[in-house]
Amino acid sequence: MNAPAPPSPPFPPRGSAGFLASFRHAWAGLIHTVIHQRNMRVHLVSAVMVGLVGSGIELGLAEKVTLIFCVMLIFFAEILNSALEHLVDLAVQQFDEKARLAKDAAAAGVMVLALGTVVIFAALLVTNWGVVSHSGPRIARQVELGLPFTACVTLLVLPRSRPAWVDWAAFAIAAALLALMALRTASSVFTALTAGLLGVAMSAARTRRLEQSGQKKTGASPVSHRA
Repeated sequence: MNAPAPPSPPFPPRGSAGFLASFRHAWAGLIHTVIHQRNMRVHLVSAVMVGLVGSGIELGLAEKVTLIFCVMLIFFAEILNSALEHLVDLAVQQFDEKARLAKDAAAAGVMVLALGTVVIFAALLVTNWGVVSHSGPRIARQVELGLPFTACVTLLVLPRSRPAWVDWAAFAIAAALLALMALRTASSVFTALTAGLLGVAMSAARTRRLEQSGQKKTGASPVSHRA
């Protein structure tokens, strides 16, 4: 009779338990997705634009909730898609047609949500066109301040090596522009959403810089992930 197989070694502890530790792990997962998934970076910049529109145009409660829910739902789907890709890569060490189909199906789910959000966004603008047409000066101000703000956020999430002062300068400029927009915002909720996205972008830039510094010290090549 064969001897029983030895028990598998336990997984290494992830650190202290509790709510704060769980939040840190969740935050790390979000930042990792922003750093290593190109589509997540596109979603983040698009969410910034939605936040700028929402804070520049007077929208009803239903419209605000719908837009915010769509943004969060796309983020949720992209994070799950990234997690699924990691699980498939962990389970399948060589090419497998079913693994490819699993990844393609997960990506299709994100694409459907993204296209649906574009349609909903367009429908909200058409439905509220009267409000939009009477918000010319406010929209012009949002464009004047929002374009450079979006450019700063885009710079922060770009996967390129750069000096730390460039990231801090982009963050400082974006924070100053956001403060100016907040003085005459149409929705403090969307302004807060935009501020949170700026914080995510800066955290991703900082974490990417630390990862690149560690790779240079160890001589390891960066791990590529499917976008």
